[in-house]
Amino acid sequence: MWTESDNKLYRSFTFKDFPAAFSFMTRVALAAEKMDHHPTWTNTWNKVEIWLSTHDAGDVVTDKDKALAEAIDKVSPES
Repeated sequence: MWTESDNKLYRSFTFKDFPAAFSFMTRVALAAEKMDHHPTWTNTWNKVEIWLSTHDAGDVVTDKDKALAEAIDKVSPES
C-alpha cells in the first residue's frame, strides 16, 4: 500500500530473492520510461523501496505520481 508523507508517495516491496527484486525493478523502469516519469528508489537484496514526487512541480505529489504508482502496482507480484 502506498503512503503519502513529506510530499512523496512511498511503498516498499519484498521479494523472495535478488533476481525477483531486480526483475520487478526492470518492469518498473520500462513503465516509468514510457510515462517519462522516473522514481527515486533503492534496492537491497530482496527489498525495493520507491518514493514518487514530481520534481518539475516542486517535489510534490501530482497525478503523474499517482498514475505511476498504479502502473507499478500492476507489475508487482504483490498486488
